[in-house]
Amino acid sequence: MRRADREITSRARIDEIIRGCEVCHLGMADGDQPYVVPVSFGYDGSSVYFHSARDGRKLDVIAVNPRVCVQFERRAVLMPSETEACGWSFAFESAIGLGVVEELRDPEAKALGLNQIMLHYSGRRWEFDPSTLARTRVWRVAIEELTGKQSSPKVP
Repeated sequence: MRRADREITSRARIDEIIRGCEVCHLGMADGDQPYVVPVSFGYDGSSVYFHSARDGRKLDVIAVNPRVCVQFERRAVLMPSETEACGWSFAFESAIGLGVVEELRDPEAKALGLNQIMLHYSGRRWEFDPSTLARTRVWRVAIEELTGKQSSPKVP
């Protein structure tokens, strides 16, 4: 990381940032074009879970190249400068993970993944009807590399 003073080295702190985020941005390579989509997600400390429609561009891209990037940010605050156009900045906390995405096909694994998502947003576990599991596609990103970065507000 270029700015070592902004790097977050504590895994517990990075996990806290991820758990405090509302949205995960899923980055993929669609041939020679980047493709990024926001997804609702769950996180268990080593993997990110999301669900999808039965088909679509995201799934077409994953079928060709399952290597993905997941990005999270929170507490983004604009810090304007009254005197310098290039003095504007943001305070933020962020995490970026790299890994491989795989579809969960077993009903128990799908329920586990959906529960990670629901735990993230509702704080509790749910029961899923077998017909819901059958028609829902659930995905897991096994995180291989994870980094964190922060920029604190400047105090005048």
